[in-house]
Amino acid sequence: MEDIYAAFATAAGLILNLDGDLLEIIGVSLQVSLFGVGIAALVALPLGGAVALLRFPGRKILIVFLNALMGLPPVVVGLVVYLLLSRSGPLGMLGLLFTVTGMVIAQCLLVTPLIAALSRQVFEDLWVEYAEQLRSLGAKPSRAVFTLLKEGKYSLLTVVLAGFGRAIAEVGSVLIVGGNIAHYTRTMTTAIALETSKGDLALALALGITLIIIASFVNALAYLTKDVLERYVV
Repeated sequence: MEDIYAAFATAAGLILNLDGDLLEIIGVSLQVSLFGVGIAALVALPLGGAVALLRFPGRKILIVFLNALMGLPPVVVGLVVYLLLSRSGPLGMLGLLFTVTGMVIAQCLLVTPLIAALSRQVFEDLWVEYAEQLRSLGAKPSRAVFTLLKEGKYSLLTVVLAGFGRAIAEVGSVLIVGGNIAHYTRTMTTAIALETSKGDLALALALGITLIIIASFVNALAYLTKDVLERYVV
């Protein structure tokens, strides 16, 4: 027990003293997750809206496919991206394997189906609520996507945050694609796994505590933003 208490004390010291290695790892994690989720949201939100509102051949198959991909194991995504970016792969000439950019690609592919599938349900619920009003204004489903995007911004923000939560906590895909290289591609989750296996519980605990703080801060920020907009924005 004394070793555990000592590890917690050391972890607290690393956080309070803003340890350089700790900040570097946190920075890489945030960079990869924010860029990955941001790009995924730009693709997935319109995709979710289109699948929800438009009727086209193969729509039901696409819905099933998106829902299935929500549970896709991250290591499979990492393996696919690794094969694409490896020297013998079709994108090998870009030299993106074991880089932050490669990790962003993996995160984007992992999170896009999740955001698309969840946002599709949000758009469908909004269409049921606003369909009659939008039709009276002459808005077709294809044009209503952006209107519903505005109306459902709070629910869609929650969807994007769910994607961020999955991305920031991801280990498998970023480990395979990034390689967990010190001072370059090491993220909080991969560092926690490595330091725990090495027996360095202090750094692992510091990173774990920071991960919880970041997740709590993002959710609190979303709640406060929603509250402020509902009070002061007409």
